[in-house]
Amino acid sequence: MGKSDTVLGFLAGAAAGAVVGVLFAPDKGSTTREKIKDKTEKLGSDVSEGVNHQMNDLKDYISEFVEEVTERFSSLENEVREQAKEAERKGTSAAKGAASKAKSQKQRSKQS
Repeated sequence: MGKSDTVLGFLAGAAAGAVVGVLFAPDKGSTTREKIKDKTEKLGSDVSEGVNHQMNDLKDYISEFVEEVTERFSSLENEVREQAKEAERKGTSAAKGAASKAKSQKQRSKQS
């Protein structure tokens, strides 16, 4: 059971208890209805407050998650660029070496 389920369960239980308490109280009907109305408004306010709190927590979590993913991708992008540059340097160096070796062999074969 999640944190929000626990909060909503608690609020529902509190509301049910309050309504039962008001209904069994020895007051006249108009007073009882007023109490039920007040308790219902309070419960609505509490539920709204709880939902707003949960939404803010969720927004914070999503914001932090997006920031972390963005940082990871940026880091990965930089790493891939560095590896590509290194591969290009190695490839260029190997190509120059092969060209130099071919040129040397060509010159040796001309001298022979």
